[in-house]
Parts: sequence; structure tokens; C-alpha cells
Amino acid sequence: MAGIDLKKTTHEMVKNGTWKFDGIFWQAFENGLAGFDGENFIFPDEWGKHERKEAKNKLKFILGLDTDLDSFYNEIVDSRFAFLIDEFYGLTVPAAPSPYQALVEVVAQQQINFEFAQRTIRNLVKLAGKRIGDLYVFPSAEKITSLSEEELKKAKLGYRAGYIKFLTELYLNGELNLELWDWREEDSIKYLTKFRGIGKWSAELFLLYGLRKNVYPAGDLGLRRGVAKIFGKNVKEVKEKDVRELIEPYGKWKSLLAFYVLCYDRKTEMERKRK
Repeated sequence: MAGIDLKKTTHEMVKNGTWKFDGIFWQAFENGLAGFDGENFIFPDEWGKHERKEAKNKLKFILGLDTDLDSFYNEIVDSRFAFLIDEFYGLTVPAAPSPYQALVEVVAQQQINFEFAQRTIRNLVKLAGKRIGDLYVFPSAEKITSLSEEELKKAKLGYRAGYIKFLTELYLNGELNLELWDWREEDSIKYLTKFRGIGKWSAELFLLYGLRKNVYPAGDLGLRRGVAKIFGKNVKEVKEKDVRELIEPYGKWKSLLAFYVLCYDRKTEMERKRK
């Protein structure tokens, strides 16, 4: 049975200063740090039953601990994607602890490379988050909206600071609903893209990263580039529709497969840059 590889999964997480991995995955919560070592959950001694249960559910969600990797691998074992099994064995799709955090982190990633986006998100967390030991709790919507756009720009967010502030205010006012758990994916995308600052790419990535919906940003450059590498094409030849034609047949596993392809592109790009 394929177990979850914490090292591989955390390697693909947004390095935002709210978690760390030292053999144990640690996540900062308002009232302390909770961890998972691959088998057991670790909580502060003073936490009660309710706090422990809530944190356990969050950790399972963040790390995708309920992912049936064996079924996924059986689905792709006879395809052109089969080599990804050995490449990323044990990898799951990481998720944000809350839909609001997912929205902010997705907006922060717009139109820039992943490495720079991570630095800006980490800057924001340090700017506005509560410190817990050597980690930070992700800033609340109330804290973000209390900062001016100029203050937010200190995190090097650029124009995205304005989008984050605008969307946060709508969220707090109840005008932007992020709790789309029971919505159909198509309806969710149509709804989210009505708001300034959320395009199709952002909506799809939010649904995957924030709600674990079975969607993926097919127009993403990294995903198109990964497909191009696997099928021996030039990235300019691979359009959004081409990605969907290849990924959609995998049904309930399409978002996980798309993530593996994206991770393959990240890995090969890093190797290329090191040469």
C-alpha cells in the first residue's frame, strides 16, 4: 500500500512560514503547534479534546492523508504518465488550512514564478501573522483588511496587494462566498470569476488548493510545459484544450495527475537552471 511521503509532499507546499518539516510536519495554529510524524499526531499537552480533533482534521486536509494513491497509480500505470509513479511515489496534493488563506496565496501567485510568489507570501505572513515559536499563524482576514494597500505592498506583492485587500473586504462583508464545498465546479468557477482579481486560472487553482475540488488550472504555463516535455512537443504547441484532452479522461484522478505533471515540470526546470 502506497503511504504518504511527507518529505515529497512538503517539498511542493507553499513555503510561507506557517509550517515546517524536520522529519515531523508542524503547523502553526492560533493556540500552538500541532504535528504529524507519518503515523501519529502530536499536540500540546494543554490542548483539550476539541482542539485536538479540529487540528487533526486540518492536518489530514492539508497533507491529503486520505488520498488513495494505490488507486491513482493503478489508473496511470499503463499510460505515458506511468514514469511519474516512481518519480513522485507517495506525493499528495497539499492544501491550504482555510479557503481564505488559499485565496490570498493564489492571488499572490498570479503572473509570477512560484519561487518569487512564495517569498512574497512569506513576507506577508511575517508582516501580519501572529508568531508561534519559530513559525507564524497565517494572517486573518481582519488583520489583512486593517492594513493599507501601501503597507501590504511592503511584502513585494505589487498590484496583487490591491486585489488581496479588495477581495478580503468583500469576503468580510459577506459579498464573496468562499465556502463553495457543495457547489459544482463549473458553477464555482463562473461565480468566482465575476470578482475583480479572480480569473479562470485563479478560480481553478483556488478550488483545488482551498477546497480539494477535482479541478486544475489547465492554462498554467508549468502544466502546459510539463505536458510538452512528456509528449515531446514545444510548449507553444500545447494549448489549454490539449492539456484537458490528455488529463480529463482520468476522471476523479485528473487533479492529482495534473499536479504530478506540474511537479515534474518544476523539478526539471530546477535541474535545467542548475546546469
